[in-house]
Amino acid sequence: MTQVTPTVGEPDADLAILPAMPQVVDHIAVARLYGEPLFAMPQDLYIPPDALEVFLEAFEGPLDLLLYLIRKQNFNILDIPMLSVTKQYLVYVDQIRKRNLELAAEYLLMAAMLIEIKSRMLLPPKKVAEGQEAEDPRAELVRRLIEYEQMKLAAARLNAIPQFGRDFLKAEITIEQSLVPRFPDVHVVDLQEAWRDILKRAKLVQHHKITREELSVREHMGMVLKRLQGRRFVGFEDLFDPESGAPVLVVTFIALLELAKETLIEITQAEAFAPIYVRLAYSPT
Repeated sequence: MTQVTPTVGEPDADLAILPAMPQVVDHIAVARLYGEPLFAMPQDLYIPPDALEVFLEAFEGPLDLLLYLIRKQNFNILDIPMLSVTKQYLVYVDQIRKRNLELAAEYLLMAAMLIEIKSRMLLPPKKVAEGQEAEDPRAELVRRLIEYEQMKLAAARLNAIPQFGRDFLKAEITIEQSLVPRFPDVHVVDLQEAWRDILKRAKLVQHHKITREELSVREHMGMVLKRLQGRRFVGFEDLFDPESGAPVLVVTFIALLELAKETLIEITQAEAFAPIYVRLAYSPT
């Protein structure tokens, strides 16, 4: 804090207490300490050893540690030398107890179990009936170790299988919808208008002759399919012959409707009020 004395002419003759300004005003502060800006790193910066500590948990649990000690020294898991294994186990537990007491809790529980098993082995075995073997105090521990080892090996095999998101990713592709052509559906009204237009032109060239003629819808269906073969599109109007008369035109139109109903042909239109086209709904082999 700096004490500033007022000069002559100021209305207040008392002393004003103003905050001190930093000596460096042109630089940007690299940090703030208790609200005060720092314009340079301190030269006496000291980081205590316990400020940053990385603890790597080498084992996934007490059974993992115990199994590691047994396999490392090639002990028979069915005949565990409890004295040697317990001593090595307690050395490791003592190390983690100094670092992380909460983590060491479950390891200490296993240590107590090992000491109990060792003490039971020192006692005389309980009397059993003739022909039966005395129960081994290590039996329950051996069973748990074998089950744990089996689960650990199974987990390793599962982990070796390629996993989505870790070993491979699913390929994705985006298709712009505007690039995909989509023709509007042909409505019944459009077919009616096209049919009326054909009838109008047929009346211009019709002949007033009365004749009896048997017309087959199936026959005209085959004629339409034959005309469509080998061609991508055929105009709707090109399938009709106005000079053949109205009866033939009607039968041909019915044949087209039957073919469309049986999905043998497709009736398409590029856009509204555009010409109507007909094509085969299948590709002949």
